Amino acid sequence: MSQSQAKMTELIISFCRFARTEGISAGIKETVDALEVARLIGIKDREVLKTGLRAVLCSSKEEWDRFDELFWLFWREVDRSAKQHPAVRREQSKEQPQSSAVSLLGTGNTGKEAEDAGKFVLGGSKTDRLKKSDFSQVSQDDLADLEKIAAQLLKQMSLRVSRRLKMMTAGRQIDLRRTIRRNLHRGGELIDLSFKNRRRQQSRLVIVLDISGSMNPYSLFLLRFAYALQKHFRRVNTFLFSTRLSEITTLLRTRDLRQALRALAQESAGWSGGTQIGESLHEFNFLHARRLLTRDTIFMILSDGWDTGEPEALAAELAVIKARVRKLIWLNPLLGMPDYQPVTRGMSAALPHIDVFAPAHDLESLLELERHLGR
Repeated sequence: MSQSQAKMTELIISFCRFARTEGISAGIKETVDALEVARLIGIKDREVLKTGLRAVLCSSKEEWDRFDELFWLFWREVDRSAKQHPAVRREQSKEQPQSSAVSLLGTGNTGKEAEDAGKFVLGGSKTDRLKKSDFSQVSQDDLADLEKIAAQLLKQMSLRVSRRLKMMTAGRQIDLRRTIRRNLHRGGELIDLSFKNRRRQQSRLVIVLDISGSMNPYSLFLLRFAYALQKHFRRVNTFLFSTRLSEITTLLRTRDLRQALRALAQESAGWSGGTQIGESLHEFNFLHARRLLTRDTIFMILSDGWDTGEPEALAAELAVIKARVRKLIWLNPLLGMPDYQPVTRGMSAALPHIDVFAPAHDLESLLELERHLGR
């Protein structure tokens, strides 16, 4: 990717992030569509760019009416920054590394550059503040730093968890060859028995991520969370759901998250649509349960629990999963709100079947997974 293309990509993703914080329901699919629009028409003719972006980002009359104001507000700031003295821009670039939402969407650095980004270190106080910042409230100025911290810490956490979940369990099957060798000096009397051990095997992790409209402020970070886990788990399967279920395990195995997101944009999992958790879990149980659910499976749902289906259906599907797995975890971004109570019909029906019910609204809460997975 050329420098100009990288800069255009950064600006478009930053604009989509800005629009989302201002109430425009621009999720991953809409962001990828916006990038494609910008690639086709460029960003020099702002009026044409505005028309193209509005067509792919706005989904209601209210959003359409507000779009003009938000568009020009963002690009005025871009133009004002570009007109600053070059020395000032260089000094600012030293203080705040460029990245914006590019790295979050996998359109930033790869290879050695990505490793260098992972070694990025901030002062302790700022790191602590960003770790506790709600994903939906992160400012544009802090986004790049938070992404670097997230990439580094999620990688470290994933490695530790993947190692912890490897188990060596003694079996009761006698290893006859080793037993005979150990007892040769006793004249062949089989006094010391040797047993075969099971092979070291990592627990299976199944991740089911809600990408409905209500999850828009969190979906991108939670997708990066799933991507980090899958990079370090050999036995992991990842699914998206909104109005239907879609497996993305193969897509997330790529080293380039950017390529994965482009492919994800083509998935018909109901991006930013309604939420039918019960029906999606029914689809999982019907198509995948026999293959993926065992007593060493950890099943993880990432969702705010806003379900448009019948709560009895959700409870029934969770009961099936609960009976077959080692642990059922539900991470809910809304738990980060001080006054949140899980009183919606769907969430209330789900709670009796959940082993761990925890928040997923900031980086600190995601890192707590290490404790939740402890035996």
